[in-house]
Amino acid sequence: MAVKNEEIYPNCQTTIRTVEIGGLTKSQLILKIQQQAILMNEFGKMLFADDKFKTSDSKYIIETVELTVQDLGLAKGGTITQIFSKANQLDLKLCPLELGPYLRLEYLDQPEGEINSRQQDQAPYGSITVASEIPTEDDKFPKGFYLRRIAGVLWLRGYICDDQHVWEPSDHFIFVKQSGPVAE
Repeated sequence: MAVKNEEIYPNCQTTIRTVEIGGLTKSQLILKIQQQAILMNEFGKMLFADDKFKTSDSKYIIETVELTVQDLGLAKGGTITQIFSKANQLDLKLCPLELGPYLRLEYLDQPEGEINSRQQDQAPYGSITVASEIPTEDDKFPKGFYLRRIAGVLWLRGYICDDQHVWEPSDHFIFVKQSGPVAE
């Protein structure tokens, strides 16, 4: 019996979002997050407080692509290095770190995630990880942000993982879509 190959990006189901980012200071961004009643975990707060988290003075627009690890061609999952490498091969770029907070402010209708105690050391069900440059090699410092909705509450959370952690094929990531020449 022949097994059909899974479709991989760009020939798979994706969610495309256009997001305006930049133009706010860290303080202004935190205030907007608080005004929307968005919660942050301690890792998210650590990212915000660190000098490696920079905000752009001017506004700009990027197009993002949300897909699963499997959509990148990693049917058995992969490490963060494998995921980022595969995305790069498929002409997807890493997001600026500041995208996480701006995306959270725009994506207010995220579906509910479940609280599942069996998912320890795994991305929570319903979460979306923003694939961004890793600020430091320190495994105890957050690697980036992820978005989640729990019991009706929106979260902007930071996450930690080491180079050995294997993400599940069903885990969702957001990348920046490469802009190419427009075909006529």
